[in-house]
Amino acid sequence: MKTTIAWVNFDWYMFNASWPACTTLEELQEIGNSSSSSIMMKSCTILEREWNPEPRYVELDLGSINSMGLPNLGYKKYIEFAGILKKQFPNKPIIASIAGLAPADFPQMVEAFQKDGNVDLIEVNLSCPNVPGKPQIAYDFQSSDDILKQVCDLWNIPIGVKLPPYFDLIHMEQMAEVLLKHNVRFITAINSVGNTLFIDPEKEEVVIKPKGWFGWLGGDYIKPIALANVRKFYELVWDKIDIIGVGGVTTGMDAFEFLLAWAKSIQIATQFAKEGSDCFARIETELKEILARKWYRTLEDVLWKLKTMWE
Repeated sequence: MKTTIAWVNFDWYMFNASWPACTTLEELQEIGNSSSSSIMMKSCTILEREWNPEPRYVELDLGSINSMGLPNLGYKKYIEFAGILKKQFPNKPIIASIAGLAPADFPQMVEAFQKDGNVDLIEVNLSCPNVPGKPQIAYDFQSSDDILKQVCDLWNIPIGVKLPPYFDLIHMEQMAEVLLKHNVRFITAINSVGNTLFIDPEKEEVVIKPKGWFGWLGGDYIKPIALANVRKFYELVWDKIDIIGVGGVTTGMDAFEFLLAWAKSIQIATQFAKEGSDCFARIETELKEILARKWYRTLEDVLWKLKTMWE
């Protein structure tokens, strides 16, 4: 049941996404004590950031809507946390996630984590969707190219990129061209779907306050979009870049679908926020039951099994 991402070994297929309950050391330690196969830290910025005003997160029937504002403790605090977590959980990969608010922020933070050496992977978040006044960098292919040029060859800890949802195949192809130009070892697809609006019809009002009431959608609602992005990027980069799937995994069957789409690992976001860290063990058990029922011996066996239709 093991998998590898950028030559780093994971004992299991799933871990937490850099969103809910991974901001403080205590939250990260809870993830370490769970069945999550690694510890993903909160996407960090140069300086500490506060939460957006409430209400900023609302659970929905099939997911959630949020506008958190990228709250975090600043990258120096997560470098400190990485050293503590590495000692406490030596068998679980520690992953840093960085989200610069300016192009120069990215190499500064990547170099700092590389020099410290206590993380196993670095996820460069080019898709943070809920910072007021800041666009998603990964929709600007030239800016993405410029940033990756600065960070991908700093020291030797593997670099990956967290991507937003793409809705046009040509945009996926254009981003793949950028990724393949640089030493990108993994991608995480996808971040939440941006600029959505939920209305409470009984109260006749919007449900969140920040960013003009527009929020970022997660959960079951976005799974088909996530699967499409994973599969298309597999077709474009599979033999050179590993793919981590995220978006709408609530059950073991969802995890199995991401395996078929060719995600070598998955992250859990909305379901982790709803259920807590127990979700990792439950989904693990459900996926193992599916694999046993279908007579699959390894995760690798499933990656090649998706049937397609040809004219």
